[in-house]
Amino acid sequence: MNRALPWRNLLTPDFLQRYPLIVDLLVFVAGALLALAFAPFDFWPLAILLPVVLLWSWDHATPRQAAQRGGLFGLGLFGFGIYWIYISLHDYGNAPAPFAALATFLVILLMALYPTLIGWLLARWGAPPGPLRWVLAFPALWTLLDWMRSWLFTGFPWLALGYSQIDAPLGQFAPCIGVFGVGWLVLLSAGLLRTLLHGQNQRRVQLSGLGLLAVLWLSAWGLGHIHWVTPAGPPLQVAIIQGNIAQDQKWRPDVLDTTLYHYIQLSLPEHERSQVIIWPETAIPAFYEQVQPFMDALAARARKDRVDYVTGIPTGSWETGVFRNSVAHIGSTVDFYHKRRLLPFGEYLPLRGFFLFFRDWVDIPMADFTAGDHDQPLLQVAGQPAGVSICFEAVFGSEIRKSLPGATWLINVSNDAWFKDSTAPHQHLQIARMRTLEVGRYMARSTNTGISAILDEQGQIVVKGDSFQAEVIRGEVQPLSGLTPYARWGDSPTMILVIALLLISLFLAQRKLATA
Repeated sequence: MNRALPWRNLLTPDFLQRYPLIVDLLVFVAGALLALAFAPFDFWPLAILLPVVLLWSWDHATPRQAAQRGGLFGLGLFGFGIYWIYISLHDYGNAPAPFAALATFLVILLMALYPTLIGWLLARWGAPPGPLRWVLAFPALWTLLDWMRSWLFTGFPWLALGYSQIDAPLGQFAPCIGVFGVGWLVLLSAGLLRTLLHGQNQRRVQLSGLGLLAVLWLSAWGLGHIHWVTPAGPPLQVAIIQGNIAQDQKWRPDVLDTTLYHYIQLSLPEHERSQVIIWPETAIPAFYEQVQPFMDALAARARKDRVDYVTGIPTGSWETGVFRNSVAHIGSTVDFYHKRRLLPFGEYLPLRGFFLFFRDWVDIPMADFTAGDHDQPLLQVAGQPAGVSICFEAVFGSEIRKSLPGATWLINVSNDAWFKDSTAPHQHLQIARMRTLEVGRYMARSTNTGISAILDEQGQIVVKGDSFQAEVIRGEVQPLSGLTPYARWGDSPTMILVIALLLISLFLAQRKLATA
């Protein structure tokens, strides 16, 4: 008997019912391969093609099967996409390997619950496999939950699908609808592609899907020619100092003087050719009050040479018991920005009474910060108002928008040394690029070990440094004024749209059931 698999009938319900384990495996592999759509691989078409596999696996699936396959897809995506959490916990947080592995798996599992819920809800929706499910319900539901992922449980919107399109045509929608809106268009494209591949659809339905897909992508090309912002003064000459201080050395008191001398040595030659010199997050690994003489001397030299310094430095004291992850601006005056959006477990302990055991297993320096005030004045750097963000804050478009319309350029300081040479620093840079495209502003991004860069208002890299090298990255930053639609309205239009689409799809599904 010929027991060969019916590959010619791969897209049929018969295959799904006869070979469920193979389908499960294919879904997991598709999720794992989806991680390649993001930096540093940037195979962005995978973000459109691979969700089609998930949609196919959900056809005629029970709610339990759909939830299981959504979970497998999520485990593949996040397992291969955010594995680097283990590195920060084990290699630098000094957590035992089993604890670090368990904590990483729990985060991955939590993230995988979102596609699990999507699969279960779609199967319970009542809409049979077809355009109503693939084009209307699926993209809207995934987008809504991706947005919820940005604030639920403190928020962790890493690997939102829209980021994969930063160099793709659909990325041109970002100034209008932001990363979540771009993600919706990615999934809409996947749903339309699934419609085209479904052989049982009428030719009219397939042609309609093809036409909508063509309109969508042609619109992306047109949006790329719209300029939302205008210059707000002459370009600024900026130098980014990438110190490349090893993470396991950074917080040792005996190397503090060496660290300060290292940054000064790299910076002083820039006084004659740069207006702004930027050091990374906690470049000065001591409280401001502990290094007051050094900071006073730096301020005096900066005023003498008419150079503005921007550096990460913790502020606060043991006497007050209040510590903040801060950025100091040292120019004609000394001003501070205090980080508002803290990293859970890395900078503060959420649900402190419940997770107190975490502190017994992980030793992360300066991990008990207090968030800065919601409203803080913009730092005036080289005569231009700058929107400042620290590390994790760049993951949230809502945080970057807070500095607009006042800010004419953006500064982000970070320390991605926690993740060694993993995909995390590349993903973080990709996220920062999306922020500049959303709001139409240049960004100077200074990191300890890389990837430091200057990004333009189109999300393109003007200049960047090499990873794990001490170097100076020089370039021009053009101050800009004006508001993109996303900078003005944020995620609200996209969320209103997807909720409306979900309600419409639910109504149509229930009407189909009533008339069946």
